Amino acid sequence: MAYVPILKGKVGEFSALEHVTPAVRSCIRPVMELIPDPDVRDALETFCNRAMDAVPHGTVLTVDTGALPTARVLEGDVGGPIARLSESLDLRGVLMCPVVRCTDPRDVLVEAAQAVVVHQSGVCLRVSVADDILEPLPDHGQIRGLLKVLRLEPEEVDLLIDAGPVHSNVTRDRLADRALATLEALSPWRWRRECVAAGAFPVNLTGFPRGQATPVARREAQLWRRVVSGCHGKAPDFGDFGVTHPRIPTKSRGTPHPNMRYTTPEEWQVFVYPRVRPGNDDFFTLSADLVASPYWPVTGARTSWGDARLKECAMRQRGKAGTGAEWRAWATSHHLAVVTANLNTLAHP
Repeated sequence: MAYVPILKGKVGEFSALEHVTPAVRSCIRPVMELIPDPDVRDALETFCNRAMDAVPHGTVLTVDTGALPTARVLEGDVGGPIARLSESLDLRGVLMCPVVRCTDPRDVLVEAAQAVVVHQSGVCLRVSVADDILEPLPDHGQIRGLLKVLRLEPEEVDLLIDAGPVHSNVTRDRLADRALATLEALSPWRWRRECVAAGAFPVNLTGFPRGQATPVARREAQLWRRVVSGCHGKAPDFGDFGVTHPRIPTKSRGTPHPNMRYTTPEEWQVFVYPRVRPGNDDFFTLSADLVASPYWPVTGARTSWGDARLKECAMRQRGKAGTGAEWRAWATSHHLAVVTANLNTLAHP
């Protein structure tokens, strides 16, 4: 069983991906979402440069450009985001699997088909059953038409069912039933792989108590277990959105308070500390409290690259306590390791 983390294509997430162990790398199938950023002159080239540094040779990177406009990205460019990404990643030696949707216009699908020819890694068909992006279930004719444009057989396509944000137990159960119904409705097609993904992390850390750990239920894992219990065939792979809310965040202002989104088997323990000391030095205190807490794993700093950095902060072995992007990288690194280990040893995330 594979783990499909859907990650924002930002520096913290790429840094976490760069530092996964070979054992974790062999079990994950990462999906990276391109995030529009008005402060970045060329978001696509920035993404490709990060991918070149972070993605191990031979690893296929599934890339979702759905948040970007399908028109030319820069004046004078030929082709849309998928065409430019395909060319740039190929030049950098990174294999790409483009994400497509049944709602994509034909020119986007044509670009995806051309990328398939270059990268020979198939495509990922993303179908949303989320409350905020509820798409009609694609019928036989739509699937057949999509495959015809892509010039692919179902066996070359990964099916990703996206249940989106999970806000409550009621939402969890409704979305699980909807995902299961979609999985069964599309089961006659012999997909290469199938995955059900959801995310339960809050939109932001506003309102969290300061100076302590606050539990947040991992309802996306609960949703997936409900889907698996209702499956008649092979269980789908597990997917989530790492330690972030499923949707693209609004541009934040100011410097975040020291924080850590720390994954445990059933919950996230969210540490948010007030800014009292100069710079980000309050993160040293946060890290020391985390390492001394019941949530620190028995494997300690060996759990992940991120845990090793947290231990260094707790022991004051670093000159600086990190930045928001680094905290996100360390949290994501820990999350990838924990979920992968749980799937391998417990058969659930």
